[in-house]
Amino acid sequence: MERPRILIVGGGFAGLECARRLERKLAPAEAEISLVTPFSYQLYLPLLPHVAAGVLTPQSVAVSLRRTLRRTHIVPGGAIGVDPRSKVIVVRKITDEVVAEKYDYLVLAPGSVTRTFDIPGLKDYARGMKTLAEATYIRDHVIAQLDLASTTLDQRERESRLQFVVVGGGYAGTETAACLQRLTTAAIRRYPRLDPGLIKWHLIDIAPKLMPELGDKLGTTALEILRGRGVEVSLGVSVAEVGAENVKFTDGRVLPSRTLIWTAGVTASPLVATLDAETVRGRVAVTAEMRVPQFDGVFALGDAAAVPDLAKGDGAVCPPTAQHSARQGRAAADNVVAAMRNQPLEPYYHKDLGLVVDLGGRDAVSKPIGVELHGLPAQLVARGYHLMAMRTNAGKFRVGANWLLNATAGDDFVRTGFLARQPARLEDFEYTDAYLTRDQVREHARSLLARGSAT
Repeated sequence: MERPRILIVGGGFAGLECARRLERKLAPAEAEISLVTPFSYQLYLPLLPHVAAGVLTPQSVAVSLRRTLRRTHIVPGGAIGVDPRSKVIVVRKITDEVVAEKYDYLVLAPGSVTRTFDIPGLKDYARGMKTLAEATYIRDHVIAQLDLASTTLDQRERESRLQFVVVGGGYAGTETAACLQRLTTAAIRRYPRLDPGLIKWHLIDIAPKLMPELGDKLGTTALEILRGRGVEVSLGVSVAEVGAENVKFTDGRVLPSRTLIWTAGVTASPLVATLDAETVRGRVAVTAEMRVPQFDGVFALGDAAAVPDLAKGDGAVCPPTAQHSARQGRAAADNVVAAMRNQPLEPYYHKDLGLVVDLGGRDAVSKPIGVELHGLPAQLVARGYHLMAMRTNAGKFRVGANWLLNATAGDDFVRTGFLARQPARLEDFEYTDAYLTRDQVREHARSLLARGSAT
């Protein structure tokens, strides 16, 4: 008999852990395992701000799938539609060729994309911090602003190039503002024509508190650290309009700035909309076993799925964090194997272990298993956690060596010229305009399957 095919969509924390677990639990003769992903690495997303700041090289946070997975077939492309009735995924390969991938069991872990709003100019001028390319681009962009400000004689241009805005007071935004502020503070020594007082970082968020998930005490500590380093933090404020050379806030202020980094939350991958399943705030509604109840053999997890948080109860769903995604990947693999062998499925249960927030240097706030820490102890916990969470020993070594090198030798503030003179909008990095409608998915699935049968 032909082996059943297990198709995993997404090579992030959830998808990689699921594939690894399936390889261990299933013999090669029991199933064929395939992974659809546009990149041949799993991105260690929590350390992207360190890449943007030049503390880590891009390769350090890109965990090679081919080093980690031994017999999983990797399909180099992005899933742009799901037809669960035909049991087909429509994939746009990295060559732009559109193909159909059939499955017997489907694990959907396509992750999330940056959440945006209908703010004038936002899609044209905002930069994200969700992909490796974006982090690399932002580093080039920030250093380019220092280079250009150092050569211009126009005071208005200089001011706009030396003011930076980060939107989003959560984990990603706070770390991004903190790490990049340290980058420009260190770089200014190499720019004798620039006045350090002109360089200003602004962190804004519509919420009344910074990182409320940390609690009042640690949130206040993080706020004091940032303000003590010169970051202007504005809470209860958002963006009203973005232009090429200025940003208008909802409180009426107009700030001359050519850099707006948008980290105001995430939303489930647009792939979810093609599935024709129930959703909870845009995420696929699944059972505690991570099954999509409308379709046989379909599981969903990670940022794209509303997995019930049984540890919290009261109808809560798991937050879109790496901590939950990795564990859901392993649990989903166990349930796929159980479904194949007609065994009972197990509900996902995990009690959150807390948060670590690295603010650069010796500054950090952490709350591991409910213990509140700040300063050097928090930094040791944060970096120790990241090293343990890295999937490969090569990755651990690269990250540790980069941290050590940066701490001892500093940065050379080199621009790579990445995407110079090219569009750098959110959709250019996250391909949010590539997905099909449900009708298009069904039409593509039928025609691709017919073409495959004819050959």
